[in-house]
Amino acid sequence: MFGKLPSAAWVLALSLTTHASQIFSNTGTTSGWDATNHEHSGTVQQVSNVVYQGTTALKMTQVYDSSYSGRYHSEVVKNNVYKRGDTGFYGFAFRLQDDWQFSPAQSYNIAQFIADFTDTGCDDWMPSSMVWLVGNQLYTRVKQGTICAQKTQTFSNLATVTAGAWHKIVIQSSWKSDGTGFYKMWFDGVKVLEKLNIATTIADDRAFQFRVGLYANGWHDDKSMKGTQGTRQVWYDEIAAGTTFADADPDQW
Repeated sequence: MFGKLPSAAWVLALSLTTHASQIFSNTGTTSGWDATNHEHSGTVQQVSNVVYQGTTALKMTQVYDSSYSGRYHSEVVKNNVYKRGDTGFYGFAFRLQDDWQFSPAQSYNIAQFIADFTDTGCDDWMPSSMVWLVGNQLYTRVKQGTICAQKTQTFSNLATVTAGAWHKIVIQSSWKSDGTGFYKMWFDGVKVLEKLNIATTIADDRAFQFRVGLYANGWHDDKSMKGTQGTRQVWYDEIAAGTTFADADPDQW
């Protein structure tokens, strides 16, 4: 089982079992990232009072504003995490605020892979895979096709998320556009998704970023906030990624 291995430890374990190279790891600090993205009234803070393991965590906050029409990202960004043809592991721990309002259900993204396609004329910043919540259910997706003819395959109701508790997500993906890839996810050490022989990214070779943080996409996409909780907070810790050259399950470590 995955357990509470710190990020450096799980990437080391991965390297011993699957011939991996570590891309990066972060123990809940604001340093070491390529960028920080917080829009409108959102914040990204390093804190020490709520942590998963160790002494620090990242606290992401977003605040709804009915007069604002923009997006609601509070994220940290790591560049060049995957290109088409790579196989990699990506993991992070997250915790919703104690009183997180799950109902009425609305979408809140908690991690994504994204690249800049503004040069194509068909999209701007386009996410491929994303991880999000609808109510208390965990969702993820892959993006297929081309940037000008995108197709999204969504995987719904993968696990139930509890407010006020730390959860750990691990993704393993073989990033292919020709139907020979795979996409897997573990939630708290339990495999909740395994899709084999599928396209997992679009037909383009540019590098994607990995972003973790709160993106209250439902507020923007629905053009309103459902429910009464206008301030949302999510904590992150033990974030890591590694490129792998063989297929293996984290629960074998």
